[in-house]
Amino acid sequence: MTKTYIMNGLIEKMQSPDQDFRYMGLNDLMVEIKTDSTTFLGDEATENKVLRQVLQLVEDKISEVKNQAVKCLGQLIKIIRESQMEYVVDRLIDFSAGKDEELRDISGLALKTITAELPLEGKIAAKACEKLTPKLLQQLSNSDTPPETLIETLSILSILISRFPVYLSNPSLQPQPIAILTPLLSHPRTAVRKRAITTLAQFLPTSQPEVFSTLLSSNILPALAQSANVEQQRTTVQLVAAVARHTPHHISPVLNDILPGILKAVQREDEELREGCLQALEALVLRAPAEITPFLAPTIQIGNQFIKYDPNYAGDDEDEDEEMADEDEDDEAELDDEYSDDEDTSYKIRRSATKLLAAVIGTRPELLVTLFKDVSPVLISRFGDREETVRVEVWATYGALLTSTGVYGGISQPKDTEYSIGGKRKRDEGMDVEETPYTLLRAQVPSLAKALLNQLKSPKTSSTTLQAGFTLLYQLLSVLPGSLSSQSTQILATTKSVLSQPSKTNAAVLQISCMSFLARFFSTHSPPTYIGSLDSVTPVLLKSLGEKHPRLASESFRVFSALLGAMQPIKSGDWVDRVYNEATQRLSNHDTDAEVRACAEACIGDLWVCATDLVKGKNRKEWEAMCRTTGRTDGAVQVVTRVAKDVEIGDDWVNGCVQWLLTLLRKSGRTGKSDMFICLDALLRRYKTGVPADLPPVLIPPLRSYVTTTDIPLLSQSLSTIALLLQLAPVTTFPEVEQDLLKEIYAIAHSPLVSGTSFDSVLAFFAALVEADMQIATHVVPNLVISVERAPRAEASYSNIARCIGQVVKSQRAVAAGTIAEFSKHLKPSSKAKPTQIVLSLLVMGEIGRFIDMSPQHDIFTHSIDCFTAEQEEIRTAAAFATGNIAVGNLHHFLPIIVKMVETDPEKRLLSLHALKEVVTHCSHGQLENVADVLWVPLFENSENSEETTRNVAAACLGKLTTTHPSRYLPQLHDRIRDQDPAARATVLSAIRYTFAETASSYDELLNSVLMDFLSLIADTDLTVRRLALSALNSAARSKPHLIREHLPSILPNLYKETVVNAELIRTVQMGPWTHKVDDGLEARKTAYETLYTLLDTCLSKLDLHEFLARVLAGLADDSDEVKVICHMMLFRLAQVAPTAVAQRLDDITPALERSMKGATVTKDTVKQDLERAAELQRSTLRAVAALSKISQTGTSVKFDAFVEATKRSNDWGGEFKELVGA
Repeated sequence: MTKTYIMNGLIEKMQSPDQDFRYMGLNDLMVEIKTDSTTFLGDEATENKVLRQVLQLVEDKISEVKNQAVKCLGQLIKIIRESQMEYVVDRLIDFSAGKDEELRDISGLALKTITAELPLEGKIAAKACEKLTPKLLQQLSNSDTPPETLIETLSILSILISRFPVYLSNPSLQPQPIAILTPLLSHPRTAVRKRAITTLAQFLPTSQPEVFSTLLSSNILPALAQSANVEQQRTTVQLVAAVARHTPHHISPVLNDILPGILKAVQREDEELREGCLQALEALVLRAPAEITPFLAPTIQIGNQFIKYDPNYAGDDEDEDEEMADEDEDDEAELDDEYSDDEDTSYKIRRSATKLLAAVIGTRPELLVTLFKDVSPVLISRFGDREETVRVEVWATYGALLTSTGVYGGISQPKDTEYSIGGKRKRDEGMDVEETPYTLLRAQVPSLAKALLNQLKSPKTSSTTLQAGFTLLYQLLSVLPGSLSSQSTQILATTKSVLSQPSKTNAAVLQISCMSFLARFFSTHSPPTYIGSLDSVTPVLLKSLGEKHPRLASESFRVFSALLGAMQPIKSGDWVDRVYNEATQRLSNHDTDAEVRACAEACIGDLWVCATDLVKGKNRKEWEAMCRTTGRTDGAVQVVTRVAKDVEIGDDWVNGCVQWLLTLLRKSGRTGKSDMFICLDALLRRYKTGVPADLPPVLIPPLRSYVTTTDIPLLSQSLSTIALLLQLAPVTTFPEVEQDLLKEIYAIAHSPLVSGTSFDSVLAFFAALVEADMQIATHVVPNLVISVERAPRAEASYSNIARCIGQVVKSQRAVAAGTIAEFSKHLKPSSKAKPTQIVLSLLVMGEIGRFIDMSPQHDIFTHSIDCFTAEQEEIRTAAAFATGNIAVGNLHHFLPIIVKMVETDPEKRLLSLHALKEVVTHCSHGQLENVADVLWVPLFENSENSEETTRNVAAACLGKLTTTHPSRYLPQLHDRIRDQDPAARATVLSAIRYTFAETASSYDELLNSVLMDFLSLIADTDLTVRRLALSALNSAARSKPHLIREHLPSILPNLYKETVVNAELIRTVQMGPWTHKVDDGLEARKTAYETLYTLLDTCLSKLDLHEFLARVLAGLADDSDEVKVICHMMLFRLAQVAPTAVAQRLDDITPALERSMKGATVTKDTVKQDLERAAELQRSTLRAVAALSKISQTGTSVKFDAFVEATKRSNDWGGEFKELVGA
C-alpha cells in the first residue's frame, strides 16, 4: 500500500462521526509518523489534507480527541514544510486569541506541545522560532488579548527561551522581547504579572547589559522607593528574586542600590509583600554571596524577626512558643467560631523566613558561631510552630545547621576538655571556655531536646512530622554523640509509642526512621543512662524482629546490634535469647530477604562477641545456617572473622569454618575472596592446640590457584597465608610448599608487576620458608638467580630478586659468606660477567651489606665505586645503591669515602649523592644523629649550583637529616630562604618538604615558628621556586594542616594567583612543519590546583567557598586536561560538603562540563593516545556530573538539568551515568 492510500484512510477515520474512530485515526497517524519520518516526502497535497484535518480535530467537542490531536501536532511539526508550519502557528494563535475558552486552552496546550517537541538542533527549530516568536510577542503587545491567553503565551515563550536561547537572543528580532514584556509588569491581573516576571528573567541572560540598566532605572529602583505603592513593590521584589536566580551577574553590581529598599519594604504591613521580600533576600543570599556580605547582619535579623511572625497567635514569649501547637489543638473548636485557618496566610511568611535562614546557614559556614548565638535559639523557639509545614521546615533548617557544624565546626570535644581552635573565650564559672559551634550547641541541647520531644510525644503529630523529628535527633547525635543522656527516659517512651503502632505502609517508614535513631542513641550513650527504661522498649523491639516488612526487621536487628555493642559484656538478659532465636530462625529460612539476612548475621556476630557466655551454651545451629556455600556469603565471612579474632572458641568450630572457607575459595570469581583470606588468617591463628597435621595438604592446593600475577592483591594475601602456615606448622606445610608451589613462586619473585606492600608478602614467604627448613636456603638463592636469568627481559626485575636473596640471607645468616663470595666475583675487573649479572650482584651486595659489616671485604666496596664509570646506566644506578647500603653496615669505615667523592669528584657527584640518599634512607635515627654533621655541609655546598636532579637528591637527604636534630638544622635551612641564588631557595624548599613526614610534637613546635617564612616563597620571582613552594604547601596541607590553618588568609591570595593562566609563560615552539604552544606555567598551575584539592580535605572550615568555587570554575575551562580532572574531583567533593553553595552555580558549571563530554575531535593527525585521553576526561566529567546531579533541585538549574537528561539518553555514556547515580 502507498503512503497516500494509508493517509487517505486515516483522514476518513478522523472524519468519522464516531469519536472512537476519530481518536484511533489520530493515534494511527502518530504511529505512522514515528515509524517513518518521511511519510509526507514529495506529497504536499496529502500533507496539507492531513494537517488541516488534525487542526480541525483540535476544535473537536470530545476532550480525548482534542488532546490526541495536540499530541499529533507535536509530532507533525518536526516533519512538515515551512509553509505548513507557518499555517499551523497562525491557526493556533488565532484559536488562542478567540473567545471560546475551551478552544483557547487547547490551542495553548498545542503551542506548548509544539515548542516542547521541536528538535534542539537542525533547521526546523530555527524556522519555528523565527515564525512563532514574533507572533507570540505581537499577541502579548495586543491590549485586547485575554489574561488567560497572555499567561499561556508567556509560558510558551519561557519554553522557547529555555530551549533555544540562541535563536531568541537575535538583536534583529522584532519586536524586542524585553520591550514587550516590561509593560506586562503593570498588568492588573496578578497571575499575568507573576508569569511575566518569570519570562522576563529568562530573557535577561541573553539580552544586552544596557537592557537591564534601563529596567533597573525605570522600573526596579523607583518601585523600591518608600513612596511606591504596595502593589508595585510586590511585583518588583518578585522581579528582583527572579533576576537573581537567572542572572546574578546583572544584579550583583547594583546590590548596594537595591537591598536597602528591600530591607525597608519588608517592614510594610502587607503579607504578600513581606513574603516576596524574604524570597528575594533568599535568592540574593544564594546567588550573590560576595556582594550581600555587608548586608548579612540585617538579613539574619529580618529572618529572625519574621520566623516569629504570627499575628493570629496571642502568645508572646519563647516558652509559650514551644507549646503553641498543643494549645492550638486544644483551642481548635473555640477558634473555629472566630477565625478560619483558610484565611491565615502568615505561615507563608514564617516559611519564607525559615528558608532565608536556611540559605544563610547553607552558604556561610564561616558564621557558625554567630549563627549558634543568634539564629539557633530562635529556630529552637519555633520548633512548635502551629503550621505543620513550617514546623518541618524549621526542623530541616536546624538539620542543615547541624550538618554544617559536622563539616566545618572543627573537632568535637568532651564537656570537660578545652577546645582550642577558633572562637572567642568567655568566662564561665571562673574557667575559660572557648565559644565554638560545638560548645554553643552543647549548651543549647537541653532546650532543643525539650522543644522537639514535646512535639514528638503529641498524639496528633502526623507520621511525616514524626519522621522529620527523628531524623533531626539522629543528626544531632551524629554531630554531638551522647548529648541526649538527660532525656533518655522520654526518648524511650516516645520511641515505644511509635513502635507500638501497627506497621502499616505509612507507619513503616516512620518506624524505620525511629529505629535508625534508636540504634544511634544506644551506640552513642553509656548504658547507665537508659538501662532503667530499657525493659519498657525491648518488648516492642523484639516484636519488630519478626516483622514481614524487610526494612523493619533489618533495622530491628541493627538496634539490637547497637545495644549489644554498648552493653558488652552482657552476662544476663532474657532478650538476648529472644534475639538469638529470631536471628537463627531468619538464617535458617531460605526465603529470608538479603538485607534481613545480612543484619541477622551481623547480630549473631555481636551476640558472640558481646554476650559470649550466654551463647556459648547454645546448640550452635546459627553457624550451620549462616555458613552456606550458595548465595551471598560476604556477611557470614566477616562475622566468622570477627568471632575468630575476638572470642575464645574451640578448635572444632575453627575446623568447621576452615572447611567451609576452603569450599568458598575453590569457587570461581573474585567477589569476597579478599575477606576470605582475612578470615582464614584469623582462623589459623585461633587454633589452641596448633594447626592440625592434616590441614596443610588440604589447604595448599586451593591456595595454589591464587599464586599468579593475574590478581596481585589476592596473590599477596595467599602468600601471606602460606607464610603463616609455614610459621604455625612448618613440619607439615614445608613439604607441600616445596613440592607444589616453590617453582611458581620463583617466577613470581622476579615479576616487575609485584611491588610495594604486595612484594612484602613475597619477602615474608621466603623468610618463613628458610626458617621452616634450615637446608633450603642454599637451594633458594641459586634457584632465584636461575629463574630471573631465564625470564624475558621485560619480565625480569633484578631488584626484586636481590631483595628476596637479601631476605633469605637475613633469615638464615649461615649462607651469608657463601652468597657474598658467589656474587662478589662478578664485580672483579677481571670478571667476564654479563651486565645483568653485574647489576644483580651489585643489588645483592647492597641488600646484604645493609645488615652485615662488609669492611673485611673492602674490595667489594671499591669495585662498586669503580662501576660508577660503567657505560650502562643500570650498572651505575645499581652501583650507587650498593655503595650506599654497604656504607650503612659500617658508617665509620665507608661513609667518609662517599663524602669525599661528593666534595672532590664532579663526575661521580650525582651517583655519590644517590649513595648518600641510600645511607640517609636506611640508617636508624641514632646512626644519623652521629653522622649528620659530616653530611650537612657537603650536601648543601654541592646542591646549590647543581642541576635539578642532583639538587633533588641532596634535598631529600637534607630533609631527613634536619629531623635528626631540628633545633640545630632547621634554623640553618631557614637562614637560606632569602639567598640570592634561586637554586639555594629551591633546595631549601625541597628539603623542608621532606621533613613533614616527622610526626613528633616537639618538631611541630619548632616548625610552627618558621613554616610561614618557607611558604612565603609562593610569591617568589623565580618560577621553579614558586612551583616548589606550592608543592611544599601541598605537603604541609596534607601532613601538617594544623600548622597552616590559621595562616590561610595570607596564603590563599597567592595560591589563587597561581591558578590563573599566565600568558607571558606561554611560548610557541617550531617542531618540523608544525608549531606547538608550550605553557611553562602549567606544572605550577597543576600543583596549585592539587593544593586546593588538599585544602578542601584538610582545611575546609577556613576556605571562602564562593572564592574557592570561582577558581574551580576557571579550572574547568583550562586547556590542560590534568587541571580539568583535578577540578572534577573537587566538584565531586564540594557536592558533598557544600551542596547549597554548589547548587547555585550549576548552570555556570554546565558549559565547561559539556565541552569536556564532547570527546576528541578526530582528524588525520589523531592517534590512539588522544582518543584514550579524551575518554578518560569524559569519565572524569561523568563522575562529577553524577555527583552534582544528586544536589540539583529540579527547575532551579535549567541548563544543567537539560545536560543531565541528554547524558542519560546518550548511547555512549547513558548506561555508565545511570550506574554512577544509582538509577
